[in-house]
Amino acid sequence: MSEQIFEKKAYFFDRWAPNYDIIFTTIFYQSLHKRLLSYVTLPHPSYVLDLGCGTGRLLNRLALTFPDLQGIGVDLSPEMLKQARDKNQHHPRLIFTQGNAESLPCAENQFDAVFNTISFLHYPNPQQVFKEVSRVLKPEGKFYLVDYIRLYSLNSVPFSPGGINFYSAEQREAFADNAGLKTQGHYYLLGRVMLSIFVKE
Repeated sequence: MSEQIFEKKAYFFDRWAPNYDIIFTTIFYQSLHKRLLSYVTLPHPSYVLDLGCGTGRLLNRLALTFPDLQGIGVDLSPEMLKQARDKNQHHPRLIFTQGNAESLPCAENQFDAVFNTISFLHYPNPQQVFKEVSRVLKPEGKFYLVDYIRLYSLNSVPFSPGGINFYSAEQREAFADNAGLKTQGHYYLLGRVMLSIFVKE
């Protein structure tokens, strides 16, 4: 059943990909990424993963901000990845590959940081995603999770195949605890979009 959901989600985002950067306006993502970067600390050099990278906007901005950064963008949608590769301003420092957040095509202890921006709400098995993030992070590595916070009693919205799900700060912390990650803090970036930072112990 899960495999069918992933296939449907990939198809959904494939169809969306050509107009994704038009629909989600440049101004929104520029503002979000600017505020996120004010909280980001990375070693020099650094190796990072952008999970649910979409068209690659965040990785390109990270590479511009951190000249010695290398990164991998992983997404479920082949068409999103095509857009990301076409717009890749920092090849070969940045590469983009297809993958599932529940079973990442990455080695253990590989990354100094993992980023996930407005993507976590699409994952049907959030605890498994946290476990995978913990697996691929180096000790003391950080997970920067940016997504809409749960609104009152609203848990799920039937937006994409399998719906989208919202989680409170407390729910995010529970996922982290179960995956061996320590919560560093929660910060509102734009409206109801919250950044949660977790550290691998």
